[in-house]
Amino acid sequence: MSEKIRIGIIGAGGIFRSRHFPGLAKIGDAEVVAICNRSEASAGAIAREFGLSPRLMSDPNALISSGDVDAVMIGTWPYRHCEYVLASLDAGKHVFVQARMAMNLREAKAMYARARETGLVTQICPSPMAMKGDWFIQRLIREGYLGEIYHVYTRSFSGDNCDPDQPLHWRQIDRYSGLNALNMGILVEIVQRWAGQMKSITAHAETFIRSRPLADGEASGPVERPDSVHILGQMENGAQAAFLFSSVARFGTDPQVELYGSEGTLIYKLDSDTILGGRAGDSGLSEIPIPDAEAREWTVEQDFVSAIRGGPPGDTTFEAGLKYMAFTEAVFRSVERGGAVHLPLVD
Repeated sequence: MSEKIRIGIIGAGGIFRSRHFPGLAKIGDAEVVAICNRSEASAGAIAREFGLSPRLMSDPNALISSGDVDAVMIGTWPYRHCEYVLASLDAGKHVFVQARMAMNLREAKAMYARARETGLVTQICPSPMAMKGDWFIQRLIREGYLGEIYHVYTRSFSGDNCDPDQPLHWRQIDRYSGLNALNMGILVEIVQRWAGQMKSITAHAETFIRSRPLADGEASGPVERPDSVHILGQMENGAQAAFLFSSVARFGTDPQVELYGSEGTLIYKLDSDTILGGRAGDSGLSEIPIPDAEAREWTVEQDFVSAIRGGPPGDTTFEAGLKYMAFTEAVFRSVERGGAVHLPLVD
């Protein structure tokens, strides 16, 4: 491998502008050598925006097969993730892919299996939600702050999609988004990292606004992904869990994860990175400041490069992604068939 990790990017969109390019700019031993977008013109515009001089491409397969690319970062919509991940691994490239991992569990399994076969570094972009207090809350739970966990409640209510005249978004179209819906996979990955895996779930979903105008304004199209999903379940550790998601809850309360146990309670307010806690004998909940030494920062790009150099694999590996994709698959099996679905899935 060259002295610097040479990175090729497929699909340099919004998150690359807001996070990945600024993050990569801080890394001395990595460089962006190629950007592939739908057009070379758009790739060039982004390169100029960040003062980069990579090769500009519009053919993902040409980038993947390039001999001067060590690692591929994929920022496309989920419908291209599996195809580009498998091709990159087959070409001997390390891979970083946006969440959500894949369209469905079948694709996630194929990606995970190929990653294991090749032994290359594979990571999924983590959510910035709860990142700041992630290490701290894991330590509190590990040290017994909650005691035995009884309940885990996760709520993400927003009014983002309340306006029926809001144009149809790609996340609301099956062929682009697959089974993914709302913040489900992202928040479930966080909860399972903190409190353990799910054992069984029962889910209901609804699409209240069933059609939306297309971006060109000339016609409307069907909304194919639900704007509300409610899930009840039991965790492997015996705790009861509930996950409530809606994008049509006008003035919805702040998203949060609530954990209740035999010895205490922890509530993580996701928008403000505020942790509230209380234990037996306390008069109520009070804020628990996140210690500076344990405040996790956004170092996603450095974590990927460090893993390639032989460092830790990170939290959001393909194995972790496979677990939340299994949860997502179970949710929509329950929605379609009715009744409980048990995990791990056997088919």
